[in-house]
Amino acid sequence: MVIIMNEEENPIINEEVLGEESELKQLIVDYVGSQLDPESDEVTAGMIVEVFAKEFPELLLLIAEENFIRGYHQAFADIEAHENAETDETDEPTD
Repeated sequence: MVIIMNEEENPIINEEVLGEESELKQLIVDYVGSQLDPESDEVTAGMIVEVFAKEFPELLLLIAEENFIRGYHQAFADIEAHENAETDETDEPTD
């Protein structure tokens, strides 16, 4: 089963991001805010992704590729574990 989420289904994408946790995060929030100039002065994760996609696409591509490969490997590990569990069930001695 494939689950595809869109903006309306992913609550994190519309949450305000505060830069108080680190200097880099504050720099990114300030930069995105200056680029998009939102009416509410709130910067969301979706806005950050939008700016990164426009100005630093190779970073997002690297992250997307890494997530895809990890997901692909995890799927095969899950299939193997499921097959091993089925094999263990059939190999159990019956009384």
